[in-house]
Amino acid sequence: MPKNPNIKPTVFIIFGGTGDLNARKLSPALYNLFLDGWLPDQFAIIGTGRTRLTDEEFRTKLLADLNQFSRNGKARKEDWEKFAPHIFYQVADVKTPAAYEQFSQRIAAFEEDWKVPANVIYYLAVAPEFFPIIATGIAQRHPEDDPTRVRIVIEKPFGHDLESARALNKLLAQHFQECQIYRIDHYLGKETVQNIMAFRFANAIMEPLWNRNSIEHVQISVTEQLGVGERTGYYDNSGALRDMIQNHLLQLLCLVAMDPPVNFTADEVRNRKVDVLRAMRRFKPEDVREAAVRGQYAAGWLEGKKVPGYREEKGANPASNTETFAAVKFFVDNWRWQGVPFYVRTGKRLHRSASIISIQFKDVPHIIFPAETGESWQQNRLIISIQPEMSIRLQVQAKRPGLDMMLNTVDMVFDYQGTYAAEAPEAYETLLLDAMLGDQTLFMRGDQVEEAWDLIMPILNAWQGRPSLSFPNYSADSWGPELAEALIARDGFHWFTLPLDGKKK
Repeated sequence: MPKNPNIKPTVFIIFGGTGDLNARKLSPALYNLFLDGWLPDQFAIIGTGRTRLTDEEFRTKLLADLNQFSRNGKARKEDWEKFAPHIFYQVADVKTPAAYEQFSQRIAAFEEDWKVPANVIYYLAVAPEFFPIIATGIAQRHPEDDPTRVRIVIEKPFGHDLESARALNKLLAQHFQECQIYRIDHYLGKETVQNIMAFRFANAIMEPLWNRNSIEHVQISVTEQLGVGERTGYYDNSGALRDMIQNHLLQLLCLVAMDPPVNFTADEVRNRKVDVLRAMRRFKPEDVREAAVRGQYAAGWLEGKKVPGYREEKGANPASNTETFAAVKFFVDNWRWQGVPFYVRTGKRLHRSASIISIQFKDVPHIIFPAETGESWQQNRLIISIQPEMSIRLQVQAKRPGLDMMLNTVDMVFDYQGTYAAEAPEAYETLLLDAMLGDQTLFMRGDQVEEAWDLIMPILNAWQGRPSLSFPNYSADSWGPELAEALIARDGFHWFTLPLDGKKK
């Protein structure tokens, strides 16, 4: 029996079934859900693509993927033999009506065998140019179905700019109800990200401090050691601002800044997130230079290995103006946050891979201790580490042991590894389970996507209209361009990084 009886018989149809996302994330997530008892007794997974494979060949491929990428390690023979009969493959050209007719026939066959109607989840793990084609094809095969049983999951990027995002939303609205559309951002499925809401709204001590009266500024950093790798073709038309800030980092900002929802229903939570985006101060063209910084990495050395600059990556434009680093200062113009700066940054080929939210509180109004007692005095800071460490730590001042009064900063820490024996699920496990349950809390709504695009469009337009004359402007294994430090230093702050040992720096 599944752990949740509300999970109905389900058919997963994965467009891009032979692709990298399915290999690394989707199939391992479904397999782990199966192992943990979260899939219904009656389910089917249909991978589809243009490559000609039999069901058995597809199963063999997925077994190799699971052995490499599943958090549970190599599949045990007895577990795989129970899972494999639920996996199928269908070669399909998504541009032809015949493909969707074949899907309909297969779904009907499953329902006849199961003796119950099935929920159908179409997962679009394909390039964005196929989103409209597939969405239209799906809709034409389900014109009279119960809309609560047919769901479409769309990967990022959702649009290339505000205009294209609006166009895609309009097309989807012609064929589906909003309750059927699951715009996925895998960051929202991460365990520590979900814990932001629990930390804020399940603890009475936090809410009185969570505003402009107590908080001085907020930093959100998502940094990567890796370069663009094999993604140059996609990345050269995207860049850090589109690829990371428009979705991932703005979603984290919304979780930090949102007002308490009335309840935990999907639309109520998403309403509060949209409120934040609508309250965020829009940029005028003349503001961009002071509020946003871009960078592009040069060749250098990383962990003892020489790495190429972005323009030397395979397939990159030798004169590319694409940014691999972006930092922006935002403001949320409402009663809770007026005047509090939110600094966000993201970049590739940086010194360390980490995702950290740092909330710095205002200093005490009057320091009663002599100066020599607190040489390392530091304002209180709340640090939410999403990866690689999963923790929440509050930094406070305390007296050192000894006969004299000497103060230093200590950490009050909650970390997953030390608190819970069970391994945290992967983000895609959480999100796929929610899609099965029809819970859209962790998925973006159409208006939310458009507000995020509207916010960053002035920066995108300014950067596209004014190519950088300084690229490349930071070396591999650095923390980004010098202007990024100047962005935050002008306000008297510095970028926070959590050392590898997790102790304060």
